[in-house]
Amino acid sequence: MACGGFVCSKNSLCALNILYMLVSLLMVAVAAWGKWLGLVSSFHVVAAIIGVGFFLFVVSTVGLCGALKHHQVLLFFYMVVLSFVFIVQFSVSCACLAMNKDQQKVLLEMGWNKSRDMQADVERTLNCCDFTQVNYNGTCEAECFRSQQCEPCSYKIQAHTQDALNLVGGISLFFSFTEILGVWLSYRYRNQKEPRSNPETSNFPLNLKLR
Repeated sequence: MACGGFVCSKNSLCALNILYMLVSLLMVAVAAWGKWLGLVSSFHVVAAIIGVGFFLFVVSTVGLCGALKHHQVLLFFYMVVLSFVFIVQFSVSCACLAMNKDQQKVLLEMGWNKSRDMQADVERTLNCCDFTQVNYNGTCEAECFRSQQCEPCSYKIQAHTQDALNLVGGISLFFSFTEILGVWLSYRYRNQKEPRSNPETSNFPLNLKLR
């Protein structure tokens, strides 16, 4: 059968959703592994990653069930949700790739002020204290704080931010195009007729009687 046929569309859609399921399980596993080893102490960060992974797993499960059963309602719901996810993810990826240093500093400072646990993780990992100016009268998790020779964390964070944004934006942009592929496959597969329901097979008894 040609690649544009019913079976090929079904297999392609199943393979795409299996890939999404593996990515979602990997996200949940990495978040749980980081929390268990103490690499990330912020519960909100871990919960956000696990929530995104669980959401992706549910969406991919709906798409896989719709593909296996050729279920019109599930495929339509899958198309709508995947289109919404594409819009959000494409916007985020473009924002990551287009963000300048001033915008990065503002967003980093906003995120820094929201969680003390995240501040402790950054201070411990990058060996720095505070965000813009080190306060030796306060507390800090970095080793350099004992010798009072620390740098502000904003400098060290921004040294890695551009590379991280380019990486995240590139990966997000790539997966956003796979979501468009998923929407197109779902639309094509949803409007195709299953070969087993070919009306020509219903004329077989009549043709047999005429002979």
